[in-house]
Amino acid sequence: MDIIPSDLATFGSEAKNLLQDLQSRNERMFLLTFLVVNMADTKRKLENDIFAAAGIAQKYNCALTRLDYQQEAGLMSSVPIGENLIPIQRGLTTSSTAIFIPFITQELFQRGASLYYGLNALSNNMILCDRKQLKNPNGLILGTPGSGKSFAAKREMTNAFLITDDDIIICDPEAEYYPLVQRLQGQVIRLSPTSPHYVNPMDINLNYSEDDNPLALKSDFILSLCELIVGGKEGLQPVDKTVIDRAVRNVYRPFLAAPDPAKMPILGDLYDELLKQPEPEAARIAAALELYVSGSLNVFNHRTNVELNNRLVCFDIKQLGKQLKKLGMLIVQDQVWNRVTVNRAAKKSTRYFMDEFHLLLKDEQTAAYSVEIWKRFRKWGGIPTAITQNVKDLLASREVENIFENSDFVLMLNQAAGDRAILAKQLNISPQQMSYVTHSEAGEGLLFYGNVILPFVDRFPKDTELYRVMTTKPEEVGGA
Repeated sequence: MDIIPSDLATFGSEAKNLLQDLQSRNERMFLLTFLVVNMADTKRKLENDIFAAAGIAQKYNCALTRLDYQQEAGLMSSVPIGENLIPIQRGLTTSSTAIFIPFITQELFQRGASLYYGLNALSNNMILCDRKQLKNPNGLILGTPGSGKSFAAKREMTNAFLITDDDIIICDPEAEYYPLVQRLQGQVIRLSPTSPHYVNPMDINLNYSEDDNPLALKSDFILSLCELIVGGKEGLQPVDKTVIDRAVRNVYRPFLAAPDPAKMPILGDLYDELLKQPEPEAARIAAALELYVSGSLNVFNHRTNVELNNRLVCFDIKQLGKQLKKLGMLIVQDQVWNRVTVNRAAKKSTRYFMDEFHLLLKDEQTAAYSVEIWKRFRKWGGIPTAITQNVKDLLASREVENIFENSDFVLMLNQAAGDRAILAKQLNISPQQMSYVTHSEAGEGLLFYGNVILPFVDRFPKDTELYRVMTTKPEEVGGA
């Protein structure tokens, strides 16, 4: 046995391994003809290409044999007519043969009222999907500045506006959406200290909560509002919350006894009620509220005077300034909840887009309220979408894990290096998939739809009117 040639010993062990695969690993044996077609404009270039191809194959211990005098038969075997004219065959097992099957691209193409989300980067097929078919339609759009977040959101809004009959509400902290909303004949509500448009944070309708008592959820919202107003590291203390809750119930009692829009309370009524409470904490909270009731920031101490029944409504809160912006976002969120409760009775969906969403997660109470709304929206036919560039801020919130867990739709565009590592761990993304959000162009990234992860590319034609009202690039906005 010692004098058996080494080649024979190698072939013998390979034959044993092959037999073991066929007997115990559920493998099958296939006869395969593998053809590599080389084409070139000149004979010299063809010879160079053949030499290069042979070199690549040799690098992986594979020898390519030229089909001299059989070129025509080789070409006819390669075209898709299903006939093999080359008698050369190689035996391969199932797993080895599977490598040559090219249909490995996952597709996402749903029928019905599906929206367009770009082209599949691997197959160039359209990505069409309907978030309502997901177990949880809540969504996130994540990306660095300039990666195309706002544009992706606008494209989805436009699609939804044209294809579905859903209501669409936008919270716009940077005044980016109003050209599109105006072009689609929606309503733009500009909230600012000098604006004639008013939205009352105390608005409530009797469908506000699924419980018999709509005040419980409204009280939660007003606690969040007061925490933003009172501020401080500790926020509201237990006694503060008790005092506010009692005042809220007292303020709403006349309205709930005889619902009439003229009796709807305003922030000033809550301020007056707090001053009547005996606790010193009530006076402290009222003093903090005074700036927003009779002071220079009293924009939210009025009854709502804008019509909110348009299908497409944009709340432009850019002019509110730093002091009022988070407050504005929270109040808009509450107005959206009012709309969702009304639409639920009409069996109609409400899509809500929140830009700069990380601002709401910096305070514990507002983060908790946002997550609560995030969870409730789904049950009531709401489809919220959060848009943010600050993934670190987003993930710094203890509440955000609930948002990730309650979002089956994520549109991820180009990410900063630090954010990529966090997201790869949070969403279990492979290095290969992460390459699509690493130094990628605007409109390129990854789409998460339930268990499907697809790389996508969206090249929107720039010579269209729709592009001109959707773009936020300064040079293109100026040109338009």
